[in-house]
Amino acid sequence: MAYGLFVHILVVEDQAKIASFVKKGLEEQGMVVDVCDDGDRGFEMVATMPYDAVVLDIMLPGRDGLSILRHLRERKNSVPVLLLTARDSLNERVEGLNLGADDYLTKPFFVEELVARLRTIVRRSSGQTLNLLKVDDLTVDLMARTVTRAGDPIELTAREFELLEYMMRSPGRVYTRIQICEHVWNYHFDPQTNLVDVYIKRLRKKIDQPYEMKLIHTVRGVGYRLGESESSRREQ
Repeated sequence: MAYGLFVHILVVEDQAKIASFVKKGLEEQGMVVDVCDDGDRGFEMVATMPYDAVVLDIMLPGRDGLSILRHLRERKNSVPVLLLTARDSLNERVEGLNLGADDYLTKPFFVEELVARLRTIVRRSSGQTLNLLKVDDLTVDLMARTVTRAGDPIELTAREFELLEYMMRSPGRVYTRIQICEHVWNYHFDPQTNLVDVYIKRLRKKIDQPYEMKLIHTVRGVGYRLGESESSRREQ
């Protein structure tokens, strides 16, 4: 399983703003995300559905997060759990870890850190290598920060690597120029700039031009997508 594909996360968080922020951030990494704002319903969902990991707030209406965690572990449910807490309390963190939490984050936090921690606990739980992204014969190693196509090494700049990684998280998804600009460059898109188009052209030259199968496709009037072999063939 390439990371970002078929990773199903449950977020149990009663603060709508935080839940929305987390959901958006995880979905941008290609994850499938369910959100629940109630502890009782959250426990029911995680107890009956096969999630890859749970992001669990401690302070919840209904069952609190520690109670949910305790009952899951008593039932021998080993789903990876990452606790969220608004209180920087050593006792609370220790209690959560002793109950079987896999990790924790104290609010406020950066979604990038949440993604990294989820990646670690899901990998540890599944035993799968989640550091590799693959689309057809194109492979990105996130740890080594290397790119190969058909076994050939491809040298990318740091920004080119970030752009390629972003698009490879969800093969087949169409990314608008606004989404690419805001994610890769972290600033609002200027309709007058051709920055995204310039970098897409650079990527095409390196990962597409020397090969018969083209992977980067323009979706007219929308943006770009990085396609898998079957869809790529349809567009040839």
